[in-house]
Order: sequence, then C-alpha cells, then structure tokens
Amino acid sequence: MEKQGISRRTLLRGAGGIAVGLPLLEEMAASAHVPVRAFNVFFGLGVPAPLQSEGFDGVLEPLRGLSSKLLIVRGVDQVRCDEAGINAHFDGASGAFTGEPPNGEARSGGPSIDQVVRKAHYPNGQPPGVVPTLIAGTYFRRSRVSRYVHSYSTDGTVAAAMQEKPRDLFDRVFGKLTLSDVAPDQQRERIRRSILDSLVGQYQYFTGSNSPLGAQSRARLADHLDRIREFEIRAFAPKPSDGREPSLPPRSRIAHGGYADPGGEGIDMDLSSLTEEWRLVCDLYALAVELDRVRFGSVTFLAAGERLRIKGDYEYGGRRVFHFDDANQRDATGAKACSHEWWHDFDPEARNEQLRAHAHMHIRETAYFLEQLDRIRDPNGKSALENSMVTVSTESGDGRHSDVKRELSGVFHAVSAAGGRFKTGEILDLQVEGIDLYNTMLDAMGTTDRLGPEDREIRQVDAIRA
Repeated sequence: MEKQGISRRTLLRGAGGIAVGLPLLEEMAASAHVPVRAFNVFFGLGVPAPLQSEGFDGVLEPLRGLSSKLLIVRGVDQVRCDEAGINAHFDGASGAFTGEPPNGEARSGGPSIDQVVRKAHYPNGQPPGVVPTLIAGTYFRRSRVSRYVHSYSTDGTVAAAMQEKPRDLFDRVFGKLTLSDVAPDQQRERIRRSILDSLVGQYQYFTGSNSPLGAQSRARLADHLDRIREFEIRAFAPKPSDGREPSLPPRSRIAHGGYADPGGEGIDMDLSSLTEEWRLVCDLYALAVELDRVRFGSVTFLAAGERLRIKGDYEYGGRRVFHFDDANQRDATGAKACSHEWWHDFDPEARNEQLRAHAHMHIRETAYFLEQLDRIRDPNGKSALENSMVTVSTESGDGRHSDVKRELSGVFHAVSAAGGRFKTGEILDLQVEGIDLYNTMLDAMGTTDRLGPEDREIRQVDAIRA
C-alpha cells in the first residue's frame, strides 16, 4: 500500500494538551520546509580582546570543530551601550543582541535581533504548537535582568519568562499536564512526570502495522520515542540509592532564585554539577528546535559579571586543562574569591592562566549548545545551526575594567550562516559598532525595522555578507 505524505507540523497530543512533535521523516519531504529561526547565545564575562587574537589556538579552541559553520567577528564596539554610573558588565550585557544601553534595571533599550526577525517573518504569529519565544539558561547573578535575559520585545520588555530549571523548560516546551478532576494523587503524579505515557497510543499507531509511515520512518520514530524518554528521565525520574525505595531527587542540583546570588557574594560551584545541568538545558532546547517547537529565543551560559567559586578538574580533548579551585587560588573569601576576579586582574603582558582556563570552559560549554543544533538535520540537508541565524556574544571585550571604552570594545561575536546569508569559515577583524553589525544582519534577514534611533545613519557591514 502506498504511504501517504504527512505534515512536518504533525503533533502528537495527549492528556492536558501535551504536544510532542514528530522528527523529520521521509514522508514529510514533500511538505517540509526550513522555517526562519533566530537564536541569541550569551556566555558571561567575555573573552579579552588580546586573547581573541590567538584564534583557535587559544581560548577559542572549542569552536575549532565548528569553524567552517561560523563567522568569528572581532573588534565589535559596544561603547554606545555605556550608561553612566551603572556597572559595565550590565551595560555590555544589555547591548548584546540589541546594540542599545539599558532602559532601567528591568528593560533593555530596544528589541533584540531575534525578535525583530520574528516580527518581520511571523507578523500574525507562528504555527500552532510553536512556543512564541523560548528563553533558557544556567546562571546565578540575579541583579538586573539583562545580566541573564537576552531576548527582548519592541518595547524593551523581556520576550518570555526565563526557564532556568530543566523541568520547567520541559514543561514550557511540551506543555504541562493539569489533571484537576478525579484522578488519584498517585496516578496524577505519575502522568505529570511522564509526558510520553499520555501519548503512547498515538505512538503505537504511527509505529504499528496500520501506520502511514514506511519501515525506516517507523524505526526512526521509535528511536525518537526513546530519546524523549531519556530526556524525561534526566529531568524528572527518581534515582535509586542503597537499594531502598527511590524518592524524587531535588528538582535541581544547583542553586536557583535568591539562593543563587546571596547578596552578590557568590556561591561555591562544583564544575561537574554546573556543566551537567547546563547540558541538559541545551539538550532540551535543541530537542525543541528539532521538533519545530521553537524558532526564536535565547540561551545563557552564566550571567554577566557572574560570581562563582568553581572547583573541579577541567578537561578538554582528552587532556587536563586546569584544576579549578577559585577560593584557594585567590586566597580570599566571598566575592573576592570568585572567578569573576580573574577578569579584573587581566594583564595583557601576563600569562593569565586562570582566566584563560575559565574562558576556555565558557567557550566549551557555548560550543556544546551549537554542536547540538548542528546535529539537527533540516529538510534541505543542512543543519539547524547552518539554517538559523545563531548569534553568539558576551558582555566584555578587553577585560580591563578600569576603562569603560576598553571594556566595551572588542566584544567577541560569532554568527552562523543563516541559510547562506552570512560568510562562514572566517575570522574577521572589522572594528565596527555592534548596532551596525546587528542592523546589517537584520537587513540580510529581510526585515524593515532597525535598531537604534530613527535618525541614526545606517552603516552597512558588507564584509559579513556571503
């Protein structure tokens, strides 16, 4: 029997409105297309400009494997984002992806580039089942919102609620079961914790003998089911211990809310706990992209001006890079013992060993998210990383905090191809303002709206165009 084509937008729906998308299958080829997508990826504290000059031989090494799919832009100036009397970490973070200074402590000075693209391409809203904007990340410094939120609407307000806990991110993407009627408490808890249990009948149909799918697609769908189950287990499932009856673990192994930033003095953080939760957030976000549940938003690895006392062995590429032990290595307590201080101590004439190791780790974890996007195959055969406008940035350029003009110049940026609109496989030293870089990107994405004052001269950065 000839198999029928099915839509890329097909969703499986269960109790409480839960929706899980299908992976790309052969039967979807005729109706499939690559959606317009834009994501902002932020990592805290930055890469001092002199270290950027070392390319992939220095702290940018973890991006080497993605170098053919990224355009590295050095020399980006965000000095116009300086707000007198306000911490430059906050100013630089506010300017990331907006090109504008902050507008108070809870608003940006304008929209972020992802939201300008969203408004232009989906003026009447996105298809059913797509989360309008997804903002997620792992961060601790709480003061001033744009330290950690990096997606803003036209009026400068946050484009969506921040999802920092893997469970909350899972619920945001796939919906939340609300069984308020007659279900027993035990059953309600079981169903709440297992999205797939409420969808199993539909999965059995799509993978069974009466399925409209071919054998290869049925096998792929079964693998997809197993993968989502894996994510559920990582985010929700109890873990047995000592042979006793298992109980639900804490919802997160790391601090959130007020506990994450006690008076700005920083917290102790085991490296493995930090990266384990961050990578689960990345995996869930990438799954949402793969299932076409999200097309716009931002991801944050550590807040601007982050204050952590990190401890643990740091390894990369099969070698031990460094042993983090901030408190002991700084021989201090509280805020002065945090890794943040290595940036304050930056000396372009010195080795800066501790800063290098931390910055390398920040880039490694940023690269992890990009790698997850690069594993997703779109209908045109290219990856989601290649087809989407993915912009990577941070808050600080030079790292020498005694001079705002230094600190907010030379801010690291990386941009993906955005469906062939931008060059990749190069490192460009451009010496341009962030707002001009962003407006050139928006022009290439076919938007008519621009960032900044209406009377500001448009300065195209044509060097980034493919």
